[in-house]
This record gives sequence, C-alpha cells and structure tokens, in this order.
Amino acid sequence: MLLVCMGNICRSPTAEEVLRVKARQSGLRIEFDSAGTENYHVGDPPDPRSVRHARERGYDLSALRARQVHAADFQAFDLILAADELNLRELRRRCPAEERHRLALFLGDVALPDPYYGESDDFEKVLDLVEKQAAALVSAWTQATE
Repeated sequence: MLLVCMGNICRSPTAEEVLRVKARQSGLRIEFDSAGTENYHVGDPPDPRSVRHARERGYDLSALRARQVHAADFQAFDLILAADELNLRELRRRCPAEERHRLALFLGDVALPDPYYGESDDFEKVLDLVEKQAAALVSAWTQATE
C-alpha cells in the first residue's frame, strides 16, 4: 500500500508508519510505503513536528525519507491512498486509466488535513485520524484473512 500526500513529510509518512505498526501488531504482512505528488522534499526526513508527535505515541518516523510518486508505483502497489482530493486528482492525472481502480482517499470520503502550516494540535489531530483509520483498515484486513 502506498500513502500519498503533497510533500511526503507530514501526513503520508505518519500514515505509513502507523499502518505498518498496527498491521504488524495484528500479524499481517503488508508492504507500506509513502510518497509525495510533488518533489519539494525528496530525500528529506519527515517534518520534525511529525517525528516528535509520532514518537510521543510510540511511532518511529526517523528512518523514513521523502520521495516523489513514480510511474512504476501505479503497478507496484495494489492500493494507493491519497491524503486529500488535490493529491487524488494529481494521482488520477498521472495514473494509467487501467490502474485508476487502485486509487482512493485515505479517510474514505474526507480529506486528511495538512498540519504543515499549523500548530501542535494540528499534528495531534492528524495522528488521531490516522490511528482511527489504521485501526479500521487493519480490522477489515484481519477479518478478510480469517
């Protein structure tokens, strides 16, 4: 599964690591990665605020590095989840028509808010939303494998 936001330094690396941890705790073996639709931060670690807030909840984002979505991602991942409509539209624009069924919003029908220009509470809200959605996804996947 590929998680996608704009710069790949806040929302998508947070979702990547939270999902990885939750899936591992449930005994699921799923490959997770994250990327950005833009190339602003390629090679950079996640935003220090994302790292700090995630660490306070037991998630380690320190090894992650930003990258941009590549054409090969549309075939490599069964599911590509965008943080918001802007990024979903960009993914649809780049994605071959026959692979667009793999694209969706991470939260289903609402945007995961971008905390980049926000305050501490905004990063906490993102973590709350990501943890809730990760729990729901992992539960559904676990039931599907039983």
